[in-house]
Amino acid sequence: MKPHELKPAEGSVRDRKRKGRGEGSGKGKTAGRGTKGTRARGEVPIGFEGGQMPLIRRVPKLKGFTPPRRKHYGAVNISQLADLGKSEISPDDLRAAGIVHKRDKLIKVLGAGDLDKALTVKAHAFSNSAKSKIEAAGGSVELLEVHYSDTHRGKHSS
Repeated sequence: MKPHELKPAEGSVRDRKRKGRGEGSGKGKTAGRGTKGTRARGEVPIGFEGGQMPLIRRVPKLKGFTPPRRKHYGAVNISQLADLGKSEISPDDLRAAGIVHKRDKLIKVLGAGDLDKALTVKAHAFSNSAKSKIEAAGGSVELLEVHYSDTHRGKHSS
């Protein structure tokens, strides 16, 4: 048996260390806090760095992260496509009808709603449910090419 393998007996309970109760206790006088200094005298606030400007105050307060090449899509549901009354729908038709904003360069078709007639839909992206619903109604899906200049909106526009 080695010293690091020693364990107290099963069920034994040891008294807690009573700090600051006389020199004979082994934890008297400074009570295990060393000598002098802030930590010997009281509690030190979390993040305190001895008077220098703390890291938490040195780092700028920027909220979140904006990916530089993030794609911004204007969302259109299948139920809105059915109301247009056209058999072939393009992004320009959606903008003209006021379904998507002019600023939305890219358009994504989502699957909310039902479709009862065959449509040819041209967009930059389709959800899986939208694609399956359009094709199930006898229509077709056409993916348009995405250019980087179309995806970028700028930092302050939304």
